[in-house]
Parts: sequence; C-alpha cells; structure tokens
Amino acid sequence: MNTDQAIAVLVEKVTAQGTVIESTIALLAGLSSQLQAAADDPQQIQEIIDQVAAQSDALAAAVAANTPAPPPA
Repeated sequence: MNTDQAIAVLVEKVTAQGTVIESTIALLAGLSSQLQAAADDPQQIQEIIDQVAAQSDALAAAVAANTPAPPPA
C-alpha cells in the first residue's frame, strides 16, 4: 500500500469513527431525555433499562467483530 492509499484508508476510518461518536452522543442524549420523562414510571424505566442492555450488547458485539486480533507475541 502506498502513502496515498494509506492516507485514504486513514481518512475513511476517522470519518467512520466520527459518525460512531456522533451516534453515541445522540443515543446518550436520548437516553437522558427518556429517563427524565419516565422518572415516576417504574415500568417505563425498566423498558429503558432493557433497551440500553440490548444496545450495549449490540455495541459490544460490533466492537468485538471489528477489533483486529493483537499480533502474536
């Protein structure tokens, strides 16, 4: 891979990471709003907890699937 190709790959990865960060910020802002709205409703709070657990599992799976294995020692 030449330098231009390496730079293009790096730019692509940085752009993708920026999208993930923006999505995470939106998720947290939405979660905060949902919790404030559900403050007096234990059932709704449990639904939010379940939603967060599912999203956390999906995020963990995506990170694991897209994290390269460390090089052999």
